[in-house]
Amino acid sequence: MQRHFDVDLEALRSTLLEMGGIAEDMIGHAVKVLTERDESFADQVQEMEKRVNALHIEIDDRCLKLIALHQPAAGDLRLIAAAIKINSDLERIGDQAVNIAETATYLCHLPRIKLGDIPRMVELAAGMTKDSLDAFSRRDVELAREVIGRDDEEDQLKSETFNELLALMQSDASTIQRAMDIILIARNLERIADHATNIAEDVIFMVLGKDIRHGAERRESPEAAQQ
Repeated sequence: MQRHFDVDLEALRSTLLEMGGIAEDMIGHAVKVLTERDESFADQVQEMEKRVNALHIEIDDRCLKLIALHQPAAGDLRLIAAAIKINSDLERIGDQAVNIAETATYLCHLPRIKLGDIPRMVELAAGMTKDSLDAFSRRDVELAREVIGRDDEEDQLKSETFNELLALMQSDASTIQRAMDIILIARNLERIADHATNIAEDVIFMVLGKDIRHGAERRESPEAAQQ
């Protein structure tokens, strides 16, 4: 019975990582619509979303069956609970990639404008997504913490992009719609980084049994208490 459970648990882990790999590819393809002005990448994003949505349902079903049939405890239960939450974040990362692809498709037909810090935001969001999944695969708490630490940079880049594009809109009214679309893409990328941060937090919960959401870890630390 235990062996069967272990096999099912490993299958869950593998399926979740498969979904994560597709979500990563969706980010890359969505951004290529913008940077290469090639709408065929948007079609590929739409196709990949179908697979992500199917895996979203499959993984939730696997998790519920594991809980119902095996009544796991301690670390195994934390892994399943983390998988449920990571599953949801990956599906939302896919949604954000679709949003980017759709907005970028519209921009393909218009003259180029400044992208602000979008290239760095893409690099950061994609890297955070990859590393959060690597942290899950390897049960690497330190890598998960490092991912969480990058989220502030993404927030700062989004603010800088907004300010740069706002100045552009004020100086040239003809850029307003395009600049607003780039701002929307920046917001999508920020949300991808937020979801990657959630995954990293779930890894820490899975490995250590510690919920660090909403700054809980910092509030509990001796250093924070002294401040």
